[in-house]
Amino acid sequence: MKISRNILILFYLGTLLLLTGCGTMSEKPIQIVDSVNLERFMGDWYVIASIPTFIEKNAYNAVESYELTEKGTVKTTFTFREGGFDGEKKSYHPTGYIKDKETNSVWGMQFIWPIKADYRIVYLNDDYTQTVIGRQKRDYAWIMARNPSIPGEDYRQLLILLEGEGYDISKFRKVPQQWD
Repeated sequence: MKISRNILILFYLGTLLLLTGCGTMSEKPIQIVDSVNLERFMGDWYVIASIPTFIEKNAYNAVESYELTEKGTVKTTFTFREGGFDGEKKSYHPTGYIKDKETNSVWGMQFIWPIKADYRIVYLNDDYTQTVIGRQKRDYAWIMARNPSIPGEDYRQLLILLEGEGYDISKFRKVPQQWD
């Protein structure tokens, strides 16, 4: 019985240390935009660059599409070609949940129930043609636009913004976009 008690104590101490260590990564809250007009934000967004998740590492022609539902959730469709412009078409359908109803800038994105991934709109230009989505953990981010490309200076400025928010910009990968 003593061994089990000692193992339990070590488990709790280890968990406490892990939780304490996790707090340092997200001490400073990531910036979010002051307000998002959800109706204007809906529609297609081309993924210009990202710190990709495992499903996006070889994505070409990546597009994220949003549609506001009657329930107030965001029907999301993420499509891309795997490994090249002629690669297999992949499609994912997570659901977005607006968590911050005051700004509409903080969402939960659910790929698998019951987990809702952190999804924060950290930049949105005035004409709703460029946006940056980030996460408090600063592990993933997406630069997106209404067109398949953006001017180089805009891209550099968005990377500077993300670096200022604590992102390692060397991890960003431009997503190849080629449309007829």
